[in-house]
Amino acid sequence: MPPYEYSPLPGISCVICSHNGSNRLPSTLAHLAAQDVPSWLRMEVLIVDNASTDGTTEVALDKWPHHSDGTLRVVPEPRLGLTFARTCGLLHARYGLVSFIDDDNWIAPNWCKTAWEVMGSHPHVGACGGLVEPVFESTQPWWFNEFALYFATGQQASAPGPINSLASILWGAGLTVRRSAWGQLHQYGFVPMVADRQGTTLTSGGDDELCHALRLAGWQLYYDPRLQMRHFLPGSRLNWGYLRRLRRGSGVASVSLDPYLSAFRERIGIVVPRYKETWQWQVAVVVRSLINNWRETSRAIRRFAEGDGQVLFQEFRFGRLLGLLRKRHLYPKSFDLVRRALWLGTQARA
Repeated sequence: MPPYEYSPLPGISCVICSHNGSNRLPSTLAHLAAQDVPSWLRMEVLIVDNASTDGTTEVALDKWPHHSDGTLRVVPEPRLGLTFARTCGLLHARYGLVSFIDDDNWIAPNWCKTAWEVMGSHPHVGACGGLVEPVFESTQPWWFNEFALYFATGQQASAPGPINSLASILWGAGLTVRRSAWGQLHQYGFVPMVADRQGTTLTSGGDDELCHALRLAGWQLYYDPRLQMRHFLPGSRLNWGYLRRLRRGSGVASVSLDPYLSAFRERIGIVVPRYKETWQWQVAVVVRSLINNWRETSRAIRRFAEGDGQVLFQEFRFGRLLGLLRKRHLYPKSFDLVRRALWLGTQARA
């Protein structure tokens, strides 16, 4: 059990999951300390030190201004990985709303107040997100605007309101989660299958999985552009090679998300033959696609054609094939796990 008493008072826990983020944290903490929080709303900043070796904890405690209206705590999570860190933050959060702020995110002064208003006005919303503006350390790449969504920047929907399309998700950066909704997921038997970022690896998808699970449990996702933040992008990320690795990592994670998309299709009455959900079929589909698009595949292998979206798509396919090979024995079991959790959730809501 967490070493504190959960507070039923109106409040929001801003959770920063950080692995070796000592050089990024000062700016992020400065924006959190500048929050315009009304007197009736409590705010805490919870740093999850995810196996850091660069003094992240010490920097966080040193840089947090003691005159701030919010409090700051640090909890360690020795298991390396963003999924582990997020789970740790949800377990240790003191308040009913948990807002995940990355250590390179700079939130607007009204962030906490707006998040509280959005979630308070929409009791069926399990998570909400907002508008993310990129901030560049170096020159913006000429191709950035075309692929900005891959960097979790820009608009997450065309208009404010619920997000309802089949594969809709919200980005983990700036994701505000209703803690009771997350607790309900675990009552249904939800166990994350996506490891997400682990150190310098670029496997992602933990935020996708959480959003899919919330929706399957009956909760809505909501987009509100009044929730504004800036995402600082260092020069090391602003290159074509990084983006290609990022897309390949997304392909790896997509394999673990298949059972959720299958469950959504079942819910809305789309019938898919069971053989098309087998590991063998999925491998055949990816391999056939790579062969049929050999020109793009060869360009991806030779690593050129900067700015070519087809090359990024092939990188995603390479990653998906790698993910399938890694999950050969676990792939069918993952569908059973999600269907069982979905059935329990349906029974609880009945």
